[in-house]
Amino acid sequence: MKKQVVNEWFERGERDFEVAKFLLSEEKYSDVVLFHIHQAIEKYLKGFLIYKGWKLKKIHDIEVLITETINFKKEFQKYLNFSRKLTAFYIEERYPPGPISSFSKDEIKEILEISEEIINKLKEEIK
Repeated sequence: MKKQVVNEWFERGERDFEVAKFLLSEEKYSDVVLFHIHQAIEKYLKGFLIYKGWKLKKIHDIEVLITETINFKKEFQKYLNFSRKLTAFYIEERYPPGPISSFSKDEIKEILEISEEIINKLKEEIK
C-alpha cells in the first residue's frame, strides 16, 4: 500500500516535470516553468519521505523537505542552497504584487538539470 502511494506521488511529480520541460522547449512563461519544477520536486520529496515513514505535512517549503530528506540521506545536504532558492521563488515571486519574474533560458536549464539530478537520486532510493 505504501509503495502504491509513493508511486502516485512520483507519477504526479513526473507530470509536473514533463510540463516544465515542455514549456521550456516552447520558450514561454519562465515563471510557470519554475512553478512546475517546484511542484515536481515537492512531490518527489514527499513521496520519498512517505516511503521512509514520514508523516505527510501540508507544506510547500522545499528547504524543509530537503532538510527532512537529509535525515535519511546525508548527500542531499548539497541541495540545501538550491532548495532555498526554489522555495524563495515559490513564496516571493509566485503571487502579486510585483512584476512576473523573468529568468534566462540558461538559468532555467540549470535549475532543471539540478532538479533532474535530485529526482533521479530519489527514484534510485525507491527501487
